[in-house]
Amino acid sequence: MDLVWIGIAFVFGFAARQCKLPPLVGFLIAGFVLKAMGMQGGDLLETVSELGVTLLLFSIGLKLKIQTLLRPQVWAVASTHMFITVLIYSLGIFGLSTTGLSLFSGLDFQLSLLIAFALSFSSTVFAVKVLEEKGESSTLHGRIAIGILIMQDIAAVVFIAISMAKVPSPWAIALLALLPLRPVLMAILGRCGHGELLILYGLLLAFGGGLAFEVVYLKGDLGALIMGILLAGHPKSPELARSLLGFKDLFLVGFFLSIGFAGTPSLAALEVALLLSLAVSIKVVLFFLLLTHFQLRARTSLLTSLSLANYSEFGLIVGAIGLDNGWVSPEWLVAIALSLSITFVIASPLNSAAHSIYARLDNRLKRYETGIRLPDDRPIDPGNAEIVIFGMGRVGTGAYDLMRERHGDVVLGIDADNDVVLEHQSAGRTVKKGDPTDPDFWEMATDVTHHIKLVMLALPNHRENLYIVEAMVEKGFDGIITATAKFPDERIALKEAGAHAAYNIYAEAGAGFAEHVNETYTAGGEVRIPE
Repeated sequence: MDLVWIGIAFVFGFAARQCKLPPLVGFLIAGFVLKAMGMQGGDLLETVSELGVTLLLFSIGLKLKIQTLLRPQVWAVASTHMFITVLIYSLGIFGLSTTGLSLFSGLDFQLSLLIAFALSFSSTVFAVKVLEEKGESSTLHGRIAIGILIMQDIAAVVFIAISMAKVPSPWAIALLALLPLRPVLMAILGRCGHGELLILYGLLLAFGGGLAFEVVYLKGDLGALIMGILLAGHPKSPELARSLLGFKDLFLVGFFLSIGFAGTPSLAALEVALLLSLAVSIKVVLFFLLLTHFQLRARTSLLTSLSLANYSEFGLIVGAIGLDNGWVSPEWLVAIALSLSITFVIASPLNSAAHSIYARLDNRLKRYETGIRLPDDRPIDPGNAEIVIFGMGRVGTGAYDLMRERHGDVVLGIDADNDVVLEHQSAGRTVKKGDPTDPDFWEMATDVTHHIKLVMLALPNHRENLYIVEAMVEKGFDGIITATAKFPDERIALKEAGAHAAYNIYAEAGAGFAEHVNETYTAGGEVRIPE
């Protein structure tokens, strides 16, 4: 049976990818197909699903900066949005209950409030997965979206504890001992090497942290998140996150499949689900208005809002609590699961096309901006640079150093991660914070980049490199465009889009290594042994 759902998940995930949709859309549809076929998820699917969510939150913690949560664009927007959403949704649901329409019939205001509260959350799993696929987790809108989701998760933990009468054990205070243990945990991480021991250590902390929190009646997922936060800032944290990436992605397939197993859809549940799916637009508009009010640009606000344009798996938990207490009918649980799935399916292509959507609506959306811009949310001026390198990771840094050595101070590096920018600036490199996937950047650059002769794209995400090439060609850039790629098909796509050259980073690394050795240790065709 488990082999069957694995095979069907692959077929639908593969089909979704061929339609240029994220595979998770196919996994969601596969879950409903399996349920319609009369199959059950089983213990393996449930276990895999829980492991996926645990690893996801642990990975979020590894990349999280507490300062992000303290920004008013995060805590104030999250709390205000939840309050207004619950108010609007509860009034709407209670109003529909007076009409006798479908499942709304018989709901009192308290139950309307409960359902509205469940629908006020956005899916952490979905948003983080989409941001990672687009390579935008470290961008400003990615960090704000993740911060808002974490604030929502904290509210969820509090609600579950109250509603299920689970008061944390007095032993929960012992978890504070994790704080002085942080240096020990980080020291062990630094000595784990780069192989299987590193992966085992990550799994131990993620699952061990979850278990420790569950023992004292706290949400296990919160424990995984806290353990990740304790390791955040360590030089090997990004490597640990990359090492766990494959496991996390594989286990999350079980999560998306499990949504489809929530119940068999009825016509009444489908009608309610469609209505709730339409209402998600209220959340998106409200997020956009609040974020722009807190001095974010229209583009940043739109991208953040679209990543939160869905309902959360937390709604299923609330539905299950309501069902266990006899508050709502089983069909409501199915309706919430359906609406969750529908919003996932709708939000996937919207997020894939988010940059294009903003490019078409930018003039209208900019009307909602305030007159004050946050320092890290302003378009940049490339100055007098003649060579610009986008993406200052390891590849971009190596390219920057070599080009600066040979061409002087006409090289500019650009990266979307503020910490990366500060690190390079402290090392004496000319690097500015900017997002080259931002259409506003290219609108501004049209007038000031006529002196740029060469652009080198070293971003790790192929879609972003491709988008930038297309944007530069569209803006009439007449300099040379070069880009990096990991696979042959990516090189072809970049050149077809307008790049003058695209280089395989693995092949070029080998060639660069050989050239360096040849220049240093050979002369006249013979190997020169250093004295």
